[in-house]
Amino acid sequence: MAQALGLDFGTTNTVIASASGNTTHSMNFTSAAGTADSMRTALSFMKDRNLGASALKVEAGHAAIRQFIDNPGDCRFLQSIKTFAASPIFQGTLIYAKRHSFEDLMEIFLRRLKNYAGEEWPTDTKRIVAGRPVHFAGASPDPALAAERYNAALSRFGFPEIHYVYEPVAAAFYFAQNLKADATVLVADFGGGTTDYSLIRFETIAGKLTATPIGHSGVGVAGDHFDYRIIDNVVAPQIGKGSHFKSFDKILEVPTNYYSSFGRWNQLSIFKTSREFEDLKKLVRTALEPEKLETFIDLVDHDEGYPLYQAVSATKMALSANEEAAFDFAPLGKGGHRTVRRSDFEGWISDDLARIEGALDDVLQTTNTPSSAIDKVFLTGGTSFVPAVRRIFTERFDAARIETGGELLSIAHGLALIGERDDITQWTV
Repeated sequence: MAQALGLDFGTTNTVIASASGNTTHSMNFTSAAGTADSMRTALSFMKDRNLGASALKVEAGHAAIRQFIDNPGDCRFLQSIKTFAASPIFQGTLIYAKRHSFEDLMEIFLRRLKNYAGEEWPTDTKRIVAGRPVHFAGASPDPALAAERYNAALSRFGFPEIHYVYEPVAAAFYFAQNLKADATVLVADFGGGTTDYSLIRFETIAGKLTATPIGHSGVGVAGDHFDYRIIDNVVAPQIGKGSHFKSFDKILEVPTNYYSSFGRWNQLSIFKTSREFEDLKKLVRTALEPEKLETFIDLVDHDEGYPLYQAVSATKMALSANEEAAFDFAPLGKGGHRTVRRSDFEGWISDDLARIEGALDDVLQTTNTPSSAIDKVFLTGGTSFVPAVRRIFTERFDAARIETGGELLSIAHGLALIGERDDITQWTV
């Protein structure tokens, strides 16, 4: 049995891996939605008469999505829950009148994965090695709070040891297994909520791979922010952003915070049960364009968040290969069918790109490392395929030095490999 599990608890997807020597294995999860070695980081809750008056049928990952789609209006659906980890503002969310903290949600999600894994979930694991971003998502993230919440959730599983490793360090370790010579490696890990960099010197000494961390940096900007820009520019104007309402003898703009909540997947998960949503409903009576706000309310009431997520993601992916792409989202009516140009999209994400490049500048400048001193650049994560993101690196580094791969697996497998080592403390945060 493997002595360690590598847990990549991601904003979008979660992967758990084990290692035996230099061989790694992704845990398979079998649910009502089939078998997969990665699971969407999502939860769904639904009342089930067969389980008793107060019991809920809880599903995770692809099964959660299936339960949500098959039971519109009757199912509470949560996604991107990792983005709440470092938020002091998030104190929990109500699910059928019961408050659930972040650590409750993390535990429930992992217990469902344990159930789906069945006999593949080891019973005598010595340690679990969990990945964490260099910089957590959110406006004012508290990494100490995130660590406290992670510990609270993982401690409930009884692991003798719990360790944390920066996600890009784990990706770098996975990548380094294939190095043919000593090298200074820059890893850029593009997740759903964060972009993280690690600069590491790998050397083989007496037949054993060693690493010297040179520097790390990160920023709470990644793929989900790009999705938000599409929603903000394509969808939000059609559901009332920029419109006005009458307050006594004044004409005021509809508050933009409603659209920030609607455009971010983690916020949308709890928006339906918030006071903000109740306030939005009251605003319809005095709106100058009430039909737009009514469309907004219908989208939330009918749980159209996940179908919207799919439509936006499809458009973003298509723009990585084409100069323009179709956006199709039928619940918006005529306005739900339009063409998005890559040039417009790159304009919308220009501030995000600047922050991503700024974090790259930070790790190079604080470590006094010129681009010419880096032997290999490893890009991982789906956002690395966005042409504007890739240009950040091709304009600085020779194409021969840039590699990609392991978009879903590299972090979890790197964590598992690190977990097998006797010198694990040299790799942990």
